[in-house]
Amino acid sequence: MERLHTAATILIVPGLRDHVAEHWQTLLQARLNKVRAVPPLQVNGLDCNARVEAIQGELEQIEGDVVLVAHSAGVLMVAHWAARYNRPIKGALLAAPPDLQAQWPAAYPSPDTLRANGWAPLPIKALPFPSIVAASSDDHLASLQAVAAMAEGWGSELLSLGNVGHLNPASGFGPWPLAETLIHQLDQ
Repeated sequence: MERLHTAATILIVPGLRDHVAEHWQTLLQARLNKVRAVPPLQVNGLDCNARVEAIQGELEQIEGDVVLVAHSAGVLMVAHWAARYNRPIKGALLAAPPDLQAQWPAAYPSPDTLRANGWAPLPIKALPFPSIVAASSDDHLASLQAVAAMAEGWGSELLSLGNVGHLNPASGFGPWPLAETLIHQLDQ
């Protein structure tokens, strides 16, 4: 397998399902030369504060430049982290953020459950680092309009990917080669 070289350390911030073997983030992590990942929580997996502290714990172990690569609820974790901490970040790829105001399929924790665990209100203010929000036009967890509003509030570049579902294995995504291109763009 060819290694993907970056100047910055890439910090993978997975969503609530943590590390799924066939997920694009997990596959990407295996290819990167400088990478860390936020570990799965052993208890209180839905606790937003615990997730934010897990991000901070990983960042404290990284010297030098960092590019964040977050998916789904991981994007919301990054927004909460950025509202609380002030560590320089080179850039962030924020893929398929869910909308806490939407109705989600039964297979997911309900937005009400997440709100009760500290996920709301979601910080919607300019992020202190460059960011790209990659959005789907048919994501069952967020409308393109809702994701566009998040991206605008965060001062992020919005990249519409078309009909890619939730950009996960259930939507047909294992490898996502575009992620590598976007990471290189943020790592300049």
